Amino acid sequence: MKRFLRALGRLWTIPVALVAWEAVTRAADDNFFPPPTEIAARMHEMWFSGPAERLWLTDAALDNIPTSIGRIFAGWLLAAAVGISLGLVLGRSALLSRFVEPIIEFGRAIPPPALLPFFLALFAAGTQMQVATIAFGIVWPILLNSGDGARHVDRLHLETAQVFGMSRGQRLVRIILPAALPKIFAGLRLSLSLALILMVISELVGSTNGIGFQLLDAQRSFDLPGVWGTIVVLGVLGYAFNSAFLLVERRLLSWHRAAKQTI
Repeated sequence: MKRFLRALGRLWTIPVALVAWEAVTRAADDNFFPPPTEIAARMHEMWFSGPAERLWLTDAALDNIPTSIGRIFAGWLLAAAVGISLGLVLGRSALLSRFVEPIIEFGRAIPPPALLPFFLALFAAGTQMQVATIAFGIVWPILLNSGDGARHVDRLHLETAQVFGMSRGQRLVRIILPAALPKIFAGLRLSLSLALILMVISELVGSTNGIGFQLLDAQRSFDLPGVWGTIVVLGVLGYAFNSAFLLVERRLLSWHRAAKQTI
């Protein structure tokens, strides 16, 4: 109950912002900036005017939202598998890290949208191209944070594990990975927000479905309330992803917070 009341206390700015937004856009009377009431009405019509047995989701919502979410998580999980594995290896090998670091710095400096023509030529338009774009763009924060976490494991813990005769695999699972988890989760959280952005960008090119495609379709039709309504849907999705991730992180890293409080 206390958490619920604290959450309500933080949300008071939302109705204030909406009222101010409504007043400003009504006064400006600019077609490019419709008021929130018009955006909400169009968003309801596009996405949430379906039957109750389908949770009020329209055909457009069922055809596009799950597809986009699937692409996000496919790219995110692929990037997580590659980034965590490679990051742990590089974090524990200074020599290998020294050789690979220039390649990593070069790769993460390339804007992922610039590689869309390459991924289009490699995979053609479709889900594979979009997942590849997402995975390439978000693997870097996961890799760098995983490597940093593995690099700064307490030396005393590793020496104690060696004294007790733990194998390399046991040290990895019981010592290195748990110590690196806070950094890994930081990279995963950052990459999840980037995945949403890259999902939209990838769906603007050669796609026939997805939220990004719906955004482009509304723009081409000069449906400005529809454009803003789709942007709001993306914002709600991003907030939901972040909230769910923080909930999982608190559960899995509760031991880490308890350890910090006892220090």
